[in-house]
Amino acid sequence: MKRGKINFSKAIVGGMFVVFVFILTSCSSVKTAHPEPSLKEAFKNDFLIGAALNESQYCESNSLEAAIVKEQFNSISPENVLKWEKIHPEPGEYDFALADCYVNFGVKNHMFIIGHNLVWHSQTPGWVFRDDNGNYIDRDTLLKRMREHIFTVVGRYKGKIGGWDVVNEALNEDGTLRNSSWRKIIGDDYIEKAFEFAHQADPKAELYYNDFGLEKAPKRAGAIALVKKLRAEGIPITGVGLQGHYALDWPDDADLDETISAFEKLGVKVMITELDVNVLPSPKRRSLDAEISDRYQMQPGMNPYTNGLPEAVQQQLAERYADFFSVFLKHRASISRVTLWGVTDGNSWLNDYPIRGRTSYPLLFDRDGKPKPAFFSVLKTAEMNSATKLTNDKSVSAR
Repeated sequence: MKRGKINFSKAIVGGMFVVFVFILTSCSSVKTAHPEPSLKEAFKNDFLIGAALNESQYCESNSLEAAIVKEQFNSISPENVLKWEKIHPEPGEYDFALADCYVNFGVKNHMFIIGHNLVWHSQTPGWVFRDDNGNYIDRDTLLKRMREHIFTVVGRYKGKIGGWDVVNEALNEDGTLRNSSWRKIIGDDYIEKAFEFAHQADPKAELYYNDFGLEKAPKRAGAIALVKKLRAEGIPITGVGLQGHYALDWPDDADLDETISAFEKLGVKVMITELDVNVLPSPKRRSLDAEISDRYQMQPGMNPYTNGLPEAVQQQLAERYADFFSVFLKHRASISRVTLWGVTDGNSWLNDYPIRGRTSYPLLFDRDGKPKPAFFSVLKTAEMNSATKLTNDKSVSAR
């Protein structure tokens, strides 16, 4: 596995792994089993730490996982509840019950709340693009529907939701615009219109473009061109979300560093919005990505860890998280948030993507809600960074 220059992981994990395992074992009788400091405390001077939540967590029917969220995170994203098919399933019909529960959870716990998402080619009902006879509608009609949806949803949570993923995954792997129904009917400027409507609905909310695979040069170039175009036209875009669906062997540190630097140079905020690290083999022939439509049948060897993650792989995972957070910390001046896509391994989407029914281990907390070695490696990375910064500050002040 190729490495960049930024790597605290060997020092962190190699010497601390036995200690981590001991701590995990000794904490097994504690309900939450979470050491101090929390993630949000460890990175309080660097960036927000978030998690994507499901209904059982933000409505608190799962009290253990709700407690983890409150203890560890200061930002939240919704997995599905604000997507069009959930909140606006039929013409003129909105269902705000679960969305209200999500937002109220964030408000009550003083968290920075993310709205995910407003315009996406997936999880948008077919009626949005068609008339009563099943024919595609025209540009003006779709723009009217987009505006009405954005004004209704964003307007309801104005002043509560602090940032919106306005447009999600609009690019192909080669950096060109995806030929979604939005683009086919409205044209290339559907992206500009979505940002304009969102800004009009809540002028104080942060507005983001969010996508996966921007660590790959062609797609990154497309995103850079898109951001430049929006800014040149005066369109209010606050930042770019790198989804961060990573693996044990991708991306390498240098590519991640280069990607963040590229968006820094544009003067926009950078967020890691959907971070997880897949330890399972991929059935895909092309490079790793998060194309939601990709589905594969179970094959031999595709679900190797049904009885638990071997210690060697657990350590690899801890190393990768340490690597990634080392890069994030290098860019803390421009990174405003790092969000894990899920709370525990048991509710990760990677248990069913791109093959249903697998046993995945991509997050910092295991199925019982206990912190994994990767959790401790992330904390240790923060600790080492703080110590280095303190030493450098003292050195500068002594001159």
